[in-house]
Amino acid sequence: MLQNKEEIISAIKEKILAEAAALTRLAQDVDESFSEAVKLISECKARVVITGVGKSGHIGQKIAASMASLGIPAFFVHSCESLHGDMGMITRDDVVVMISNSGKTREVLDMLPSLKIIGAKTISMSNSKTSPLALGTDVSLLVKVDKEIDHLNLAPTASTTAVLAVGDALATVCSEMKGFRRQDFALSHPAGALGQQLLAEYQKMTSK
Repeated sequence: MLQNKEEIISAIKEKILAEAAALTRLAQDVDESFSEAVKLISECKARVVITGVGKSGHIGQKIAASMASLGIPAFFVHSCESLHGDMGMITRDDVVVMISNSGKTREVLDMLPSLKIIGAKTISMSNSKTSPLALGTDVSLLVKVDKEIDHLNLAPTASTTAVLAVGDALATVCSEMKGFRRQDFALSHPAGALGQQLLAEYQKMTSK
């Protein structure tokens, strides 16, 4: 048990470095499936829909928000709610990104039959290429860490950080491919200080 300030500081550093190491290892698993995912998202005719439950759901909300702010129309649908009416938000022209660390989350898996009938393309993020979710989607991304950083190796920590990193990578690469510009960012963030600064720059530039 941690007893003093020095031990606590050391433990905090250790945890941060453990998550950083997990991300470094994660980069080694990036393969052609990630390129396929970028192609699906960048060529999407409608919206990118992110789904998941629990901690994966929370991370999914952030990924959807990041994509939207970078010029990729996106929103989050809770997997449980999708099974009780929110599936109606999804169209055949959408791309659905499904997050489940185990790839066995029942509520996420139960979306697959309806999504296939709707005709939406699907991308999964799980810790195994042979998980039920990975095998049931059009593109499967391996997002795996060796262990969580809590002392019990149970709490979603390194694994959710890994999913967030992959989501950020997908969002930023797709945004760059779509030619998203500083002035576009300003239009997505009109109320923020940065957005107002960029908007002023854009208005000044276009008024010349």
